[in-house]
Amino acid sequence: MMGEESLLSMVFGSGPVVQGVLYLLIFFSIASWAVILNKARRVRTARRLSERFLEYFWETKNLSTVHDRSQDLKASPVAQVFRAGYQELVRLTRARQAKTETDLMSTDLGGVANVERAMRRAATQELTDLEQSLTFLATTASATPFIGLFGTVWGIMNAFLGLSTTQTSSIQAVAPGIAEALIATATGLFAAIPAVVAYNHFSRQIRVLAADMENFAFEFLNIAERHFLK
Repeated sequence: MMGEESLLSMVFGSGPVVQGVLYLLIFFSIASWAVILNKARRVRTARRLSERFLEYFWETKNLSTVHDRSQDLKASPVAQVFRAGYQELVRLTRARQAKTETDLMSTDLGGVANVERAMRRAATQELTDLEQSLTFLATTASATPFIGLFGTVWGIMNAFLGLSTTQTSSIQAVAPGIAEALIATATGLFAAIPAVVAYNHFSRQIRVLAADMENFAFEFLNIAERHFLK
């Protein structure tokens, strides 16, 4: 309890620059934790629903039924990639059925490449959504230690400058100021460490989801080429 009171007294007793640095670091810490919690929920939901969709896809032979099911799995990146590919496949199939054989020879309606482009666009969009706010975590991880270091250097500089107004030059004269300044470095590390750990964790999870989307797209394109776009 006494330690907490001493810590708070040092924080509120520090100079305006150091206090400004501390408030800025506290903002970064709170905002990064909000991002971490939201991103953890989003990535966990995406992985769970994608696994559920893949199980349903391989168990069901009717693509139309799978498409109807995918409408309830909007948080699944793999399901959204399927929807984009399926809708493009349906469009191409209907266009081919509406053409005569002569028209098909003279008109390029596209094929697997069209479906692939549609699925790649959807995958890119899903990755963009998943990676949203990761830049803030990276910024917090890289910038807050230096912000805290700036506050420490400024505080130590003021502590030593204060020696000119005192009658003694012993360490006791500058120790309180140095202790106050070091709080900025500790706060910077407190904000940076969770941010860098979370950034690395989420980056890996998103790479796994990206691989799932890419693998599924290859499998779906093979199905489309064998059964629909011969």
